[in-house]
Amino acid sequence: MAEKRKIAVLCGPTAAGKTEYAIGLAREFGGEIVSCDSMQLYKFMDIGSAKPSPEELKAARHHLVDEIDPREKFSAAEYERRASAAIEDILSRGRLPIVTGGTGLYLNSLIYEMDFSAPPENGSLRASLYAIAEEKGPAALFDRLKSIDPDAAERIHPNNIKKVVRAIESAESGCKIADFAAVSKRRQEWDAVMMCLVRDREELYDRINRRVDILMEKGLVEEVRGLQDMGLDASDISMKGIGYKEIIGYLNGEYDLDEAVRLVKRNTRHYAKRQLTWFRRYDDMKYFNASEYPSDRLCLEDMISWLRKRL
Repeated sequence: MAEKRKIAVLCGPTAAGKTEYAIGLAREFGGEIVSCDSMQLYKFMDIGSAKPSPEELKAARHHLVDEIDPREKFSAAEYERRASAAIEDILSRGRLPIVTGGTGLYLNSLIYEMDFSAPPENGSLRASLYAIAEEKGPAALFDRLKSIDPDAAERIHPNNIKKVVRAIESAESGCKIADFAAVSKRRQEWDAVMMCLVRDREELYDRINRRVDILMEKGLVEEVRGLQDMGLDASDISMKGIGYKEIIGYLNGEYDLDEAVRLVKRNTRHYAKRQLTWFRRYDDMKYFNASEYPSDRLCLEDMISWLRKRL
């Protein structure tokens, strides 16, 4: 049997510094980066997604960055199709694909065989669920989801009625939505070498808080206002990302700017915690804690040395 082709995976929580490390790996191994980030793939959403800078994009070729109009619908299935095509293209040119990002479901789609088919639709149930949301509010609907599929409730925003309804339909059909994201059989097209960049919690949270302050200084409010001018609002999937939904609340007069910033920081910290929980499901993951090194450069050198032995 022919040896499977290698790809490198560098995941990690938001603000850990993955972009810098991925570029370092790309330079060392002649690689190209395949983004695994559910927000950086959108056009016009540069600040809130902490998209790589023009200089970083020039330092290493990136795929699945700045490619999708935020007014278009986009799914994990579409991501899998595009990212797999990018990986095959990179491999065909004798270069190393470096999958980099923190969106767990997207990563799963490249590592494991996943079924993205929709759960069975129940028209009467769906109508009754939307009626509950209209009469009693989204919280009542979300409480129902928590009672039957608490795992899905942890991943879905309470106000995202469409996703809450779909998750309830899935659970009550006997196939929880979590099953669609489960780790199962490895894909056979390539052999993924798994790495995770982490930092001590205090340092990571400090980096998150400082990043949010920088995003505000760069003009996150103006970016969101511009997206609204394009016709986007809180109902669009692209605008449900952390940093965007909170600023929309501020622009809609729900709270002041200081509260919006506090919410962005808090929600980002919570998201980083959920990311780490997700990555722990991979039993072959190699962790690199940058906080344990005197500098990022030394951590990167250790990562390069470890990866070289496995390619």
